[in-house]
Amino acid sequence: MTQSSDTAQDMIFPFSAIVGQERMKLALVLNAINPGIGGVLIRGEKGTAKSTAARSLAALLPELDVVTGCPYSCDPASPFEDCSFCSGNETRHAVRRRVRLVELPVSATEEAVVGTLDIESAIRDGRRRFEPGLLASAHRGILYIDEVNLLNDHVVDVLLDSAAMSRNFVEREGISFWHPAQFLLIGTMNPEEGDLRPQFIDRFGLAVEIEHISDAERRAEIVRRRIAYDADPAAFRPLWQEAEMDERNKIASAKKLLPSVVLDDATLIFISRLCAEHEVDGLRADIVIYKASQTLAAYRGHAQVTVDDVLEVAEMALLHRMRRQPFDDPELNREKLQEMAEDILENQQQPDNKNQPDLGDTPPPEPPQDEDQADSGSDENVFQTGDSFQVRPLNLRALDQRQRASYGRRTTSQVRDRRGRYVDAVLPNGKVTDLALDATLRVAAPFQRRRQAYADNDLALQVEPWDLRQKVRESRVGNLVVFVVDASGSMGAQQRMVATKGAVISLLLDAYQRRDRVAMIAFRGTSSEVVLPPTGSAKLAQDRLDALPTGGRTPLADALLDARKIISQHRRRDPDTPPLLVVVSDCRANFSSRGGDPFEDALRVCEAFREEKVQSIVLDPAPRSNRFGLVQTIADALGGEYIPLQELRADAIRSAVRGVIDQNKDSSE
Repeated sequence: MTQSSDTAQDMIFPFSAIVGQERMKLALVLNAINPGIGGVLIRGEKGTAKSTAARSLAALLPELDVVTGCPYSCDPASPFEDCSFCSGNETRHAVRRRVRLVELPVSATEEAVVGTLDIESAIRDGRRRFEPGLLASAHRGILYIDEVNLLNDHVVDVLLDSAAMSRNFVEREGISFWHPAQFLLIGTMNPEEGDLRPQFIDRFGLAVEIEHISDAERRAEIVRRRIAYDADPAAFRPLWQEAEMDERNKIASAKKLLPSVVLDDATLIFISRLCAEHEVDGLRADIVIYKASQTLAAYRGHAQVTVDDVLEVAEMALLHRMRRQPFDDPELNREKLQEMAEDILENQQQPDNKNQPDLGDTPPPEPPQDEDQADSGSDENVFQTGDSFQVRPLNLRALDQRQRASYGRRTTSQVRDRRGRYVDAVLPNGKVTDLALDATLRVAAPFQRRRQAYADNDLALQVEPWDLRQKVRESRVGNLVVFVVDASGSMGAQQRMVATKGAVISLLLDAYQRRDRVAMIAFRGTSSEVVLPPTGSAKLAQDRLDALPTGGRTPLADALLDARKIISQHRRRDPDTPPLLVVVSDCRANFSSRGGDPFEDALRVCEAFREEKVQSIVLDPAPRSNRFGLVQTIADALGGEYIPLQELRADAIRSAVRGVIDQNKDSSE
């Protein structure tokens, strides 16, 4: 077994052979030494060695002693007490193997991750049976999640909870089970596909940005090493065997030294002040920097943490925790971090500073200038973006009975996982995956006397397979929101485009908060353009919108046809995410590439959307000047909701409700 494992490891690219990316490699090594740091989030474009580094780290780590055949990789010296395989197994054997790397697919369900309890077996036979999931396989190893930002939020929540508690707890219908789940969590993501929710990204101990390599010689060296490895892995790995062994020994030595590394109180105060100066919410950053700086000192063979150790890990601990708006990219200025540290140290060294010194006079770091804002308005045809606002609730109900995965916060739909609200019970189609216990008992109750008379067991409740009922659940799911934005000349009148951009930005923020994916189509002149294909990054949509020029004619029908193509393709690829069409236009269609009447062509496309049961909203940027009701006509043809732009604001709804209440008070008096 060990021999085959070694053979598999020989096919992995050596960790020491990765060119550059020193910060990423350091973050991985620190977590390998001390998993209590909380894992690593690696942000970067595709093709930047993120996956290679994770797999290489697993091959680098020292081997483990495990019980042969145990689903939890129990330590032979201290097996998990409730392990059904090891408990009472006096003949268990130990084997030494490499650290296991478990890869979690984006499509993984909660049951596949945490494992499943067989409720049917518990009710029928009185036995508790647990089928281990990926968390059991990852115990004492590495759990690697590529594209973690595309994972179901609930699964991410479960993973982070398990990583923090070092155990996995599963409960179904009052039957529970737990097992140890201590693992190194590595998540990678491409920011262009959308960011993680703030409450999740904070749970990763360290975060690093992949460095873009622009130096031609370094890029060439990467290519040389990759070509040599692909040509003959068996010949390539021995070239790095000595470097790999040195790194493995450093990790093993650091693990032994770590418990004795000292971090004095002055350094702890420095860490806390550093986090406070960066306006970091909560205390998780302080704790992570404490642990990571201790680990870095151990890795370097030092018995005491220095300020340099703190500063080196602080960037990785603060990058993703600094306060920022949802559409802002994470950014940490290293020079300002160093200057801030020098100021704090200077204040701490003053003789009258036994307590925490007051840094009220210390100027906060200047926010980096937004290049997009600096350049806005340079083109006279590009209107500025109006102020954003909180939009009124746009909650929908799915028009079909399809069961979907429950991630999102907008559309109410039937869901196939256990997160939803229990609304009904039905006969199962195949194996029961979510038992409706109350409905099952109601069906089985009338037959208990007869069944007890013929039963050959002492169970208090006799349940037959045909009694079982499956739960029907409802929950909120996310949408693909397709924005169709009018950028024609008529939108420039009375600064309509300024208000329109502000409204769309507000809707993008709402989409971000509700876990929607977004796409954007702009139309002007004689054509429409898909300025943003479906993506999870609302930041990209904002960037495209800010630079959107205005002028020309209004090809509304062409834009609606492009939206229909996007929605049709999306439904084939991802039927779990219902589409939502948002049209922002004065609907004064005056051009169609189809050659017919522009407005009639647009109406025909709208009717097709209605037949295909696509949810839609039409925003009217100029309701007062739209005396012919063109926008309302388009909304009616779509079967969607007509909303004047000013009524999109949440405060407008509150004002209307307040007015009705005041009116009722006056009439009662």
